[in-house]
Amino acid sequence: MSDFRLKAFYSVAKNLSFTKASQELFVSQPAVTRHIQELESLYQVRLFDRKGNSISLTEAGRLMLEHCERILAEYRKLEYDMHLLNNEYVGELRLGASTTISRYVLPPVLAKFTERFPGIRVSLIDMNSRHIEKALQEHRIDLGMVEGVFRLPNLRYESFLCDELVPVVYASGRWKECDELPLEEFVRVPLVLRERGSGTLDAIEMALSEKGLKLSSLNVRMYLGSTESIKSFLRCSDCMGIVSVFAVDRELRAGEFRVVEVDGLQFRRHFCFVSSQGQDTDVAQNFMQFVNRFLSQEMHCLPLQKARKSAASV
Repeated sequence: MSDFRLKAFYSVAKNLSFTKASQELFVSQPAVTRHIQELESLYQVRLFDRKGNSISLTEAGRLMLEHCERILAEYRKLEYDMHLLNNEYVGELRLGASTTISRYVLPPVLAKFTERFPGIRVSLIDMNSRHIEKALQEHRIDLGMVEGVFRLPNLRYESFLCDELVPVVYASGRWKECDELPLEEFVRVPLVLRERGSGTLDAIEMALSEKGLKLSSLNVRMYLGSTESIKSFLRCSDCMGIVSVFAVDRELRAGEFRVVEVDGLQFRRHFCFVSSQGQDTDVAQNFMQFVNRFLSQEMHCLPLQKARKSAASV
């Protein structure tokens, strides 16, 4: 029902690209250009400055974007509320989830959610925690799901699942007989860790600081941009990784990886919903309630003891 010209403008303004907007909206680039021209003609202003292959918002464009965000949000709320009168759940949910959550926790949740609410259009972007928080502040998503321990004061965080990061090694490698390491030996072990800005690395640094250690105290061989990359790396090396137990549950059960405990050091954190203060949409609220119900019925936090049993049982 909303004016498609506003959607076209919003997409161009957020991507600063007519090409990306056309791909996002599934329309041709000339069609996007035509919608922008109609708005510029209607209000007798230029919305974008064009310099070569790059564009930027004019003052009028920034004002249009400010109003556009509110108008499109109200259209989404209108669509949801009107259909709810007939007990129909219809609307749009733009999710952003950090990598561990989007790959290892969310898939079964989203499968059940879209089955239960087929009228809700769900989109998901997968980035690290810092980028998810930025996307939320820029109104590019309605709800974030992050794994970080550092929290921004203008955002609201609500825990929905506990997680444990476990030191893991390839079971057939150098560490096949090792179950536990003293802390002073752990700091010399070659490690492969997630990249800066990831919630995983934030949690590791927090746990280290509680022991008076810094990341620079460790023998970090490499930083990689995904947990899957870390697992692939470990299969070909004698390094140790520190990853979410959710990410290696299958490998632990199969006996491919082993958990090596570090005496006196544990890495724990919470996965959190993150939203703008006072700006939760009804669809987002519905999704959060669904996730909490689903997790209480279908999934539980995997403590280290369970990970040990999984590995020992094979």
